[in-house]
Amino acid sequence: MSAATTAPARERAAGAVAPGGAAGGSGGADGATENPKDTEATRFQALLRHRGIGKILLLAVAAAVLVPLASAKWGSGTWPEALSVDLSEPLGKASDWIIDNRDSHPLFLYFFGHVSNAVVISVRAVYVVLLTLGWTGVTAGVTLVAWRIAGLRIAAVALLSFVLSGMLGMWVPTMQTLALMVVAVLASAVVGALLGLVGGLSDRMFRLLRPVLDTMQILPAFSYLLPVVLIFGLGVPAALLTTVVYAAPPMARLTALGLRGADPGVLEAVSSLGATGRQRLLTARLPLARKELLLGLNQTIMMALSMAVVACMIGAGGLGDRVYQALASVDVGAALAAAIPIVLLAIVMDRVTAAAGERLGSAPADGPRLLRGWRVWAGVAVLTAAIALVGRLAGSMVWPSAWVVEIARPVNDFKEWMVDHLYSGVPVVGGTADWAAHFTSDVLDPLRDGLTALPWWGALLIVAALAWLIGTWRTALTAVFALAAIGVLGVWNPSMNTLSQVIAALAATLILGFGIGILAAGSERFERLLRPVLDVMQTMPQFVYLIPVVALFAVGRAPAVAAAVTYALPAVIRITTQGLRQVDPAAMESARSLGATRWQLLRQVQLPLARPSMLLAVNQGVVLVLAVVIIGGLVGGGALGYDVVTGLATGDLALGLVAGVAIVCLGLVLDRVTQPTERRTAKGA
Repeated sequence: MSAATTAPARERAAGAVAPGGAAGGSGGADGATENPKDTEATRFQALLRHRGIGKILLLAVAAAVLVPLASAKWGSGTWPEALSVDLSEPLGKASDWIIDNRDSHPLFLYFFGHVSNAVVISVRAVYVVLLTLGWTGVTAGVTLVAWRIAGLRIAAVALLSFVLSGMLGMWVPTMQTLALMVVAVLASAVVGALLGLVGGLSDRMFRLLRPVLDTMQILPAFSYLLPVVLIFGLGVPAALLTTVVYAAPPMARLTALGLRGADPGVLEAVSSLGATGRQRLLTARLPLARKELLLGLNQTIMMALSMAVVACMIGAGGLGDRVYQALASVDVGAALAAAIPIVLLAIVMDRVTAAAGERLGSAPADGPRLLRGWRVWAGVAVLTAAIALVGRLAGSMVWPSAWVVEIARPVNDFKEWMVDHLYSGVPVVGGTADWAAHFTSDVLDPLRDGLTALPWWGALLIVAALAWLIGTWRTALTAVFALAAIGVLGVWNPSMNTLSQVIAALAATLILGFGIGILAAGSERFERLLRPVLDVMQTMPQFVYLIPVVALFAVGRAPAVAAAVTYALPAVIRITTQGLRQVDPAAMESARSLGATRWQLLRQVQLPLARPSMLLAVNQGVVLVLAVVIIGGLVGGGALGYDVVTGLATGDLALGLVAGVAIVCLGLVLDRVTQPTERRTAKGA
């Protein structure tokens, strides 16, 4: 890095930490040259001070005028029925129209039909290749590819993963899931990268895409399973489309974040050399955003595999179907045997694709090249074919049944032991039932009662005030419309109940996620130890947790919150760790040279400079917590999650879709009141 590019970073660090390690912006000769706008944190604080005082005064006047008027007109606080709209009839007619025209209308014959055929052909082609290679060829091929791309350690992980999948008796379901996931991940990555490219290069498109990505990621899969099945029918196309809708947004968000966060100094240097916009994108923006792109691909893989169980409910088959069938018979051991290969697939795909990205972006000029060395790749192909042929000649196309190890019984015995010894009667700390009861009575009940007792117009005023204080009037307007839409849909009280659970889960997720992410950013060894744990947490199907969670915490809202925290925590930790590690090393070194302590480095340099990533972590925490509200409905959480599940089970499109849209509206409200938006001015002041 040149001196020209590191100087601004040193100035930012000097503005954050005064000589001798004392925080401040003045003192000594150096202090005279410091500018409070040199750090993003200082600019943000100055913005709040400048805009906050006037806004607070206006809000106080508005509250003094509007609250008495609203209280006099709507004293009860219940959402007026006159302002509600019943969508049951139009949605029912839409469902009937789809059923009546699915086999004859040109839209279905010449568009959805071709999309469905393309998906089926792609997945079937991958599956046929896997079956042709047999278990010996697939295991050898994956191991050799992992060795070529990522080295011996990842190759050993790949070999062990596929061997374990076979030993658990899940070889054929694993191949079915792998075929679907290969196509789904590729489609999700392409769609997400294109959306992120558009949002990263245009501020206007980024603002337009935010609610679209929020909707894609927050709208529960159960809500759009029914309309997707109505259009495509049960099978692989519906399962793949559902997976893409859910898995593409992380790739889009992180691609946009990487492109928008490119170093202005580098871009200015490239522009000064006469580079065109396309050349700047290919030679500067994309290489600088490589780590964000890799993290986006990682998150896409994890989320695609986490949809395996949901996809099985509409005909995808594979490992997800085995998990679902085992849970239907309350067999945790059999469900775990099918869930472990899902986790192993995620780990292998994550490690290999991450290593491929690293070598594509940073291979030395005299070192091995990923896309060169055709003789080595030809040797890999020949050796894989030879091993596959040996397997075919031996008459063993699938994993031999004699090599299968049963784990269902010991797992079920361990689950029973946990229930017997941890549910209640634990000395000093009590049991899990006591914890769940205290959390429900001390946290969830007050939150729910407070939100449901709050007048609807009071909730609108509070949301408008919060969104306007940290954003603009457009932000406040969006938040108010989103919250008002919940009342218009006629689901105000269930939404407030759900909101109480979401707030509790989000608070726990952010406290744990930020704390663990900070620790992981400061210790590479801890991050390496934590990474497989996060992989397991993020890819283990949520349905697998249901039986042990309910057994330990009983049915209710506490296990719903536990499921949400478990699912959202890994993404918050990863993004926090990545953001803190991406802080300019020159800024860190400059602050150390000024005598900053470790705490000052974190508080005054790392956290302010990593603010975009931290805000993205908050955003992902919101959307992921809301994404598993459905799980809460299955374990006694009630409210909107229960309505979505009931709508899918009964085929009631209106009930499920309205509750799903309400969940999206809650997500928009939470996003707008947690994501600061700086107002643009004509002069850029």
